[in-house]
Amino acid sequence: MNETFEIPLWAGLLAVGVGAMQGAMFAAQFRDRRLDLLGVAIIGISTGFGGGMVRDIVLSEVPAVLTTNWYLLVATGAALFGMLLERLIARMGPLITLLDALTIGLFGAIGTTKALAMGLPDVPAIFVGVISAVGGSILRDMLLSMPISLMHVGSLYAVAAVSGTTSLVIMRNYDVPVLLAASICVGITVGVRILAVLFNWTLPEQRTISGMPKFRRPSR
Repeated sequence: MNETFEIPLWAGLLAVGVGAMQGAMFAAQFRDRRLDLLGVAIIGISTGFGGGMVRDIVLSEVPAVLTTNWYLLVATGAALFGMLLERLIARMGPLITLLDALTIGLFGAIGTTKALAMGLPDVPAIFVGVISAVGGSILRDMLLSMPISLMHVGSLYAVAAVSGTTSLVIMRNYDVPVLLAASICVGITVGVRILAVLFNWTLPEQRTISGMPKFRRPSR
């Protein structure tokens, strides 16, 4: 049985809080949506909770964020804080980017080690870690009825999460201690995400292949 990487409560609260704050800041930019305080709070909480809840549901566990009062309180407060101080916090772009990358890394490491501890094979364990890392942003975009940013050019969230979680699985296969493996996983995830932002790395964009006939809807 694999060990599970556990983080202190304060670190989990920080991850959820940063996710909730960013979700609220993102939603507050859309003035035309006329979101009220409750709407912004719901989007922020969903962003902070989304990945972890999906992870635990997939693993048939009680969501960790529902096991203590603090997660909901911190997520709600962070969401309202992010909305009310949107312009001020937006100036702290580099710090928010770093905390965001750290959040992705932490949730990815937790999700992957939980999956391994429950006996899942390597590839499914990586999948669980990735959805744990990026699930919040997907739920945020769905609630705002927007195209899911994860699937468009300019986002390497999933690539960063895959890089980190894959390294964790490989290291665990070689019996690297779980704390060390998880720490390296977080470091790789943060590194890939920060470098992607600094150097504007993107995946190749889908393009129509030259010479290929375009699909035409058959006539009735």
